[in-house]
Amino acid sequence: MDTRKIQRLGPSTLAMTLPAAWAKEFDVEKGDEVTIRQSGKGTLTVTPESTRDEESEASIDAQHFGADSVERAILGQYVLGRRIIHVRGDETLDSEHINAVYKAETQLMGLGVIEETPERITIRCSVDPEDFTLDNLLERLENTGATMREEAVKSLAHNNPDLAQRALNRERQANKIFVLLLRLIFTAYQNPSLARAVGLSDGFPLIGYRSVAKNLELTADNAEDIAEIVLEADEELQLEGSTTRRIREFTDQVNEITATAVRAVVERDYELTIECRRQFREIEDREDEILSDLPEMSNGELLQVKEVLVSLQQTAQYAMRNAEIAANLALNQEDEDAVGE
Repeated sequence: MDTRKIQRLGPSTLAMTLPAAWAKEFDVEKGDEVTIRQSGKGTLTVTPESTRDEESEASIDAQHFGADSVERAILGQYVLGRRIIHVRGDETLDSEHINAVYKAETQLMGLGVIEETPERITIRCSVDPEDFTLDNLLERLENTGATMREEAVKSLAHNNPDLAQRALNRERQANKIFVLLLRLIFTAYQNPSLARAVGLSDGFPLIGYRSVAKNLELTADNAEDIAEIVLEADEELQLEGSTTRRIREFTDQVNEITATAVRAVVERDYELTIECRRQFREIEDREDEILSDLPEMSNGELLQVKEVLVSLQQTAQYAMRNAEIAANLALNQEDEDAVGE
């Protein structure tokens, strides 16, 4: 750890020298600008201009990868915050690599091809961190997952494969939001000055937001599982009205918990985390209760109903994980507010 003495430059100005090794590493010289950001608990963050290069580039040598690997590499560079990504071939790009680029383009928000030659495709991400806040994206991801659950369970109740397919089609949008969240979280972690641009006063919540985003992405996967169960049943799963009613009521309660947990995160509200726990206690045994009251049915139908209930119960458990993260964020916020006073 390096310590520095504070010098006085004038009646109201204090100054501190920067470590020479740090200045050399980031090419900071006399006259350059740096960003100074204040966060809680007496922390100042100094960010050099060189780390805020919004036109950062990356190159992917497609000749060394298969098409799937190229697609994953584009995804990785997107998450890392690259603005420009070049996909190059040894001579000419083959059709599989070209298709991989365009497939990645459709899966990532703000990504588009800006130049294409036989040997190279250049894609650019037009996403500006100031266009989004992490809180808003978390709420959008939660809303998308809730809509998928409602459609999937409604398709189960009405034996409507069209609704199930609609829920599956939303999965791509959920994934786009999730990957965009990863991009903004990672870039804000790399460059603390971007934390305010994405709606945070400091970088402390970023790890928690990463976990919340993943939990919400997993709940969307749970909804996808329910929709696939309906489609695979192919009209063979015929449930009594009382059973479908209880499953839909269970779904409504799960949706309420997931929404409350995300509200607790974005509002830093500890009381809402307590409300989440209360809501979870009410449905903690709901899966077993519904299973024990099921009318007689085939083993195949029983297994399908159980899979639906397991997906709903898992969604509630992911919500409780988010509530725990929200509690930590709320307590940290209270500590920072106390220090500010």
